[in-house]
Amino acid sequence: MSDTNARIGEIVQGNDVVLFMKGTPLFPQCGFSSRAIAILDHLGVAYETVDVLQDQEIRQGIKSYSDWPTIPQLYIKGEFVGGSDIMMEMFEAGELQQIVADAGIASNA
Repeated sequence: MSDTNARIGEIVQGNDVVLFMKGTPLFPQCGFSSRAIAILDHLGVAYETVDVLQDQEIRQGIKSYSDWPTIPQLYIKGEFVGGSDIMMEMFEAGELQQIVADAGIASNA
């Protein structure tokens, strides 16, 4: 396993909810990352973010780690959930809320 994969694995396994995104929650650098943050904020759960624009190795490595070509990428309890479009579909269907509840992740609300 590469050093980058190991770093990503530590981040994914070390946080209940983590979003690999472009930018930061206060200053997302793309519309998809902005939408992903809005969904997580609406869920009211604590989450960590990783700004892939600050680390080229992570930016490329996360794509192979998940076998998913785009960013943002959401992980809950170490499991890859999907990108912005999948997050939106799951949120609208109530599935994302169920995943969070089933994972025992407390709401901040």
